[in-house]
Amino acid sequence: MPYATLEQLKAYVNIEADNNDDDVLLADLLERAQAMINAHCNRVFEAVSESRCYTMRDVQGDVLFLDKDLVSVETLVNGGAGGAEIATSDYVLLPRNERPGFAIQLINGASWDADDEHPITVEGAWGYSATPPEDVVHATIRLAAYLYRARDAQVFETTSTIAMGTMTIPHGLPVDVRLILDRYKAQVGWR
Repeated sequence: MPYATLEQLKAYVNIEADNNDDDVLLADLLERAQAMINAHCNRVFEAVSESRCYTMRDVQGDVLFLDKDLVSVETLVNGGAGGAEIATSDYVLLPRNERPGFAIQLINGASWDADDEHPITVEGAWGYSATPPEDVVHATIRLAAYLYRARDAQVFETTSTIAMGTMTIPHGLPVDVRLILDRYKAQVGWR
């Protein structure tokens, strides 16, 4: 599901709700803006239910390190020949008091068991949060509007002289969008 709606974008760029002339283009720009935001932050902001598999290479002691953000665990199945489900009382999602999670820690004496044929399986809601934060929604709208307004520009990166000085129009994410998104960037190397 898109982070922002077509109606939100049309209101932001002052297009009447019943004017459908650019709806296809605007919807495409919302998708492009969302993809650019995901790439910039190295994460997805709306949880998707899926199942992911891990081996003992992803385990250090009693902690399973995940390769994506995890909002919640639906089912956790230990690998090995038995493939037993791990009870919710035998693990915690790390960090304990914040989301998204980046690891699962076993407690109460439970231990991991997995091999390439019988991986640990985590079924859950994967992403930064169940729904995107409001400032990420705004960044999506702002970036899509920027792309919409730039569609007629001859050059994306240009310098022009105005009465008050020189102005450079940068290529890539606008500065205000980057400022919103930089605090959401995933740390490289923990995945």
